Amino acid sequence: MFWRFSFFLAWQLAGGSLGWWQAGAWGAALGAAVAAWIWFILDMLRGARALRWLRSGDMAKAPSMSGMWGEGVERTCRLVRQQEERAKESQNRLQEILAALQASPNGVVLLDSQGRIEWCNEMAAAQFGFDARNDAMQSIRYLVRDPEFSAYYAAQDFSSDVVLEGRASTPSRPVRISVQLHPYGNGRSLLLSRDVTALEQAEAMRRDFVANVSHEIRTPLTVLMGFVETLQTLPLNPQERSRYLDMMAQQAARMQSVVQDLLTLSRLEGSPLPGTGEWTPVQTLLQRCEVEGRALSGLLARNQPRQHEWEFPEPAGLSAAGEIAGVPAELQSALSNLVSNAVRYTPAGGRIVVRWQDLPDGGAVFSVSDTGPGIAPEHVPRLTERFYRVDRSRSRETGGTGLGLAIVKHVLQRHGATLEIESVLGKGSTFRVRFPASRLRRPVPGTSLNAVAASH
Repeated sequence: MFWRFSFFLAWQLAGGSLGWWQAGAWGAALGAAVAAWIWFILDMLRGARALRWLRSGDMAKAPSMSGMWGEGVERTCRLVRQQEERAKESQNRLQEILAALQASPNGVVLLDSQGRIEWCNEMAAAQFGFDARNDAMQSIRYLVRDPEFSAYYAAQDFSSDVVLEGRASTPSRPVRISVQLHPYGNGRSLLLSRDVTALEQAEAMRRDFVANVSHEIRTPLTVLMGFVETLQTLPLNPQERSRYLDMMAQQAARMQSVVQDLLTLSRLEGSPLPGTGEWTPVQTLLQRCEVEGRALSGLLARNQPRQHEWEFPEPAGLSAAGEIAGVPAELQSALSNLVSNAVRYTPAGGRIVVRWQDLPDGGAVFSVSDTGPGIAPEHVPRLTERFYRVDRSRSRETGGTGLGLAIVKHVLQRHGATLEIESVLGKGSTFRVRFPASRLRRPVPGTSLNAVAASH
């Protein structure tokens, strides 16, 4: 401010001096006045120039000036740059937060005070079927039309969550989504969603497991207690006593089978994974499966006019299949179980096809196909659950415990293999086991399996 005042006085002094030189005292006064007006006009022009620049807002076109107006322009530019840096920093932080929310395994939706979608991540869009761009500022009540959610939103009690059916849910693959609203700010809400399908399935499996174990043990125990009471209270002839004892032995064997399968599952879950130090010829495993399958078929169809039709791989082809690494007893149990199931659930005269197919990647596929009654799509995903039965009465007739496929799944998982199930209701089923290349070795052409085993 001092320099501005000094500059103004300098102009007046210069004007007054020029006027004094030209016209004396009156000229000095006039010269000082004219100089003051010229200075004022020039200052106004500089101010107007700075004002035009401020109105345009283009920092790249800041005028280059000195004095107070130049300092004002410079300070304004500095403040704008600082604000831009702060805004940029805030924007970067916002993007980092949104990126973190985007990477969340749960769905995140930001709602305004009217319940309209301000932002949502990709997981929420997939779970609810939103379009992140087109559905922005649309009311959540119009986009999520599930009656349970509508009631939950209308009640305005968000202390707990509500579980809805997922958009991608199908009868064969149900999807369940947990949704909860968290109010914040000025009436805004944060909607969090997560897929609880696995949790609900695990809880359902736990309930079913407890109920089924209780039922499987209680039923034969009830029968045994009834026979024991009969033997204790009624006079029976030797034939009746023998018949009751036979029935008791059957029920005891049924309980023993259930307990044995449960112990097998427990052992599989608690034992270390099998290594690759023990190798078994594939030919040996499949030949045992054939022997056991044909024997069971003959036993079940002894009173039937026709037996099952079989198709097994030729021994010559199996000799080139090589060997598989793992626990022989576990592998034999898993493969034989699939063959036995095909026998039990395929009517007499039906066809059962067992195949072993080498894959280009070095792996192999063991498959069992039958012409049985088939399985409805909604049952297929749950077949490997413990005690899960598609038809309980049919399972009782075939003598199964409901644990066979659960054991198969655990054995295959331990050996790095996977189980695939395809079935068409009324036409039959196919069970495939895919073994990885790391578990297989094939003989070099011109060598025997014994030579391959000796080399290892």
